[in-house]
Amino acid sequence: MNNFLNKLFFRSKNQDYISSKVLELSQNNSLKKIFLAINNFSDISEIRFVGGCIRKIINKEITDDIDLATNLKPDEVCKALRKNNINYYESGIEHGTITALIEDKKFEITSLRKDVATDGRHAKVEFSLDWKEDASRRDFTINAIYADKDGNIFDPFNGKKDIEEGVINFIGECEERIKEDYLRILRYVRFYINYSKKPHDLKIIKIIRKNLGGVVSLSSERLLDEFKKLVTLDNLQKLFKDQNCLELIQLIFPQFKKIDIFKSPNQYIKKFFSKTDFIFILSLLVIDETDNADYFLFKFKLSKKDQKRLKFIDNFYKQKINNKFYTEKNLNKLLYFQGRQSVIDVINFYLFNSKKVDKKLIKFIEIFNNKTIPTLPIGAKLLMSKYNLPEGKSLGEKLKKIETIWVDNNFKISEKQIQNIVKN
Repeated sequence: MNNFLNKLFFRSKNQDYISSKVLELSQNNSLKKIFLAINNFSDISEIRFVGGCIRKIINKEITDDIDLATNLKPDEVCKALRKNNINYYESGIEHGTITALIEDKKFEITSLRKDVATDGRHAKVEFSLDWKEDASRRDFTINAIYADKDGNIFDPFNGKKDIEEGVINFIGECEERIKEDYLRILRYVRFYINYSKKPHDLKIIKIIRKNLGGVVSLSSERLLDEFKKLVTLDNLQKLFKDQNCLELIQLIFPQFKKIDIFKSPNQYIKKFFSKTDFIFILSLLVIDETDNADYFLFKFKLSKKDQKRLKFIDNFYKQKINNKFYTEKNLNKLLYFQGRQSVIDVINFYLFNSKKVDKKLIKFIEIFNNKTIPTLPIGAKLLMSKYNLPEGKSLGEKLKKIETIWVDNNFKISEKQIQNIVKN
């Protein structure tokens, strides 16, 4: 009965553009399989697009991630997918999310839910059959819009109208929504920067500031993942046009001491920012010739690989490197000892922070992106067999001297030079 009433009172044909885009999305072969699997599971089963993909269609943005909602419980979703030979894994089954895998593409399918308990970080949920109940637990009106495969819109909180008018409205009481999950403070900044056409509601800003301390309870992974969604050059520049959003970012991420680099970006940043990855952008924000990067890495848990990468850039520039360092010979050494990523990072870091862009360094990026990393042509086994050297400390020392001369001589060494090292 609830399902019928929802369809009757809340779903209506939307504008031709939105319906046609949803229908276009529905024609994706992978999505067709998922919709058939869920919709045919039982007489009442249904699956709809939800959240970001619908928001982006309404705002005429490129649709990338596809989120889906269903009135089936997680175990029923699994049964429906298995029955139709669709691979899946339980990505967040305790919160009702199953991820379907079709042709190397992932589609998150989340069961309708209601919150029964929240602590500012996580929610304990119960599964539901009520689409409006599911919409009611979401954060903003613009994220509580659903669409079926035919392009029919279910929009109980007028999120479409808010997108079109550029208004960021919480669903229900603002403070209640924030206290359920303090990440919504950062999400407010992201959605305001992306969609707002109106001044802030000062009551919302006051409530956000009042509850800002709750952010410390959030995991560093969730904070960085949300900030990553904000990071485009256009958005970073918009921050400086909105003092409230800028201050919130600076309070949440006090280690972003170099954020001003994006206030008036140089020509290189404007041209190459879109090709830059998130970890490098973090290095631009936190590396400032102090211990700030160390504090950042202590608070925000990155992978060991990413920590090592950011720390290398930090240590490199603490040596007061200037443009005289950037010769092909020096960069060749860096390529050999530290790898390609390190070379590209230190060149890019210098270019992003330069007032005047050095075209020679831009050319070096192209060169080193395609250059083969040199390999030492002499190894321990060759020295032992050719020169009858015993294994041990002396062998290692001689090999190290050979490597040093070979590197310093632009990766060249003569037989005579090797013999002189072996004999001494």
